[in-house]
Amino acid sequence: MDNQPLFTNDAIVFGILMLCLGFVFYTESIKKGFWNKFYKIIPGILMCYLLPAIFNSLGIISAETSKTYYIASRFLLPASLVLMTLSIDLKAIFNLGPKALILFFTGTIGIIFGGPIAILLISLVSPDTVEGVGFDAVWRGLSTLAGSWIGGGANQAAMLEIYQYNPQKYGGMVLVDIVVANIWMALLLIGIGKSDKIDNWLKADNSAIEELKEKVSSFAESVTRNPSLTDLMVILALAFGTVGLAHFGAEGISSFLKENIAAVADKTSAFSSFSSKFFWMITIATAIGILLSYTKAKNYEGAGASKIGSVFIYVLVATIGMKMDLSKIIENPGLIAIGLVWMTIHAGLLILVAKLIKAPYFFLAVGSQANVGGAASAPVVAAAFHPSLATVGVLLAVFGYVVGTYGAILCTILMETASKV
Repeated sequence: MDNQPLFTNDAIVFGILMLCLGFVFYTESIKKGFWNKFYKIIPGILMCYLLPAIFNSLGIISAETSKTYYIASRFLLPASLVLMTLSIDLKAIFNLGPKALILFFTGTIGIIFGGPIAILLISLVSPDTVEGVGFDAVWRGLSTLAGSWIGGGANQAAMLEIYQYNPQKYGGMVLVDIVVANIWMALLLIGIGKSDKIDNWLKADNSAIEELKEKVSSFAESVTRNPSLTDLMVILALAFGTVGLAHFGAEGISSFLKENIAAVADKTSAFSSFSSKFFWMITIATAIGILLSYTKAKNYEGAGASKIGSVFIYVLVATIGMKMDLSKIIENPGLIAIGLVWMTIHAGLLILVAKLIKAPYFFLAVGSQANVGGAASAPVVAAAFHPSLATVGVLLAVFGYVVGTYGAILCTILMETASKV
């Protein structure tokens, strides 16, 4: 294999990722001198994301040869969702109001109309970039980006099946997806460190969010105890028992739907995202976490359930960062430019609507990531505000999977029209 990284053994790769996380958390805990000033500018979570990206870019490790992202997203993500949802107050989440949904759908609209507008703008500067005939047509390739940025991997695969983009050129679209989506996520993470200033500028009322955080924190304090070995073992049993159940249920539901519902089995159907095991795994894990929040299991929050969940989330952050190759940003500048313009339109519309409805930055960031990042990164961004908010990110991301293929088809129709203007 060309461009083999220095380390391909996943035990070594995982060790490097954990050293990155340990380094960030230790230096962030230093409340004086250089590091104190550094983390006032660069949020710690961004560094947890960037350090693995740097190691990947230098060829020391590689997401292409490592299974650490798969393990983190399939095992640690559902485990973290259960542990972070244990102490959730579902009624308080619904009390957050409609602004979260408004900004989620604003993000979706930004992707749907951002694609064709980006094609029109780039065609004025570089018409060759947006051309191509037959199955090489650029708009066909961009349809897969629309599927990914509204829904997720299942929707992206559906769009590739529907519009039959040249598989030999598909790698270029995947590159744009990774580069542009990761740049945007990095900017959102930077914003989290300045969320109070952003909320002031938006004139946002974030009292409902603060109330939810306060309720969860107050409950955690009321049941806080020094965790025993039994507490920790029960917490891990709840987490990974649920992971096993979620995988079992996801396989069963996915197989049943594909075997009995033709529209789900058809990869070109708008319902094909319901065949995704990942979709059902996240849905089941979140549902079990919510059910457990109505039982005595929620008292394990006092033994550090959400802290363990946060550890899992940060491992996921590191593996997501490892997928980013900073050196690839300058490859295929035309397609990257389309992606950047597209994402700028998405971001601009979100900022405009957030300003108009005075929505907190939290809703903007999570609404965007529920579209662009899906169920893997929406809870990461939400939990960066507070562990109790991770569930909000998941619930919105599930909406993304449901509407992803429909929105992407509409976007593609508009992009095909724009490419012929």
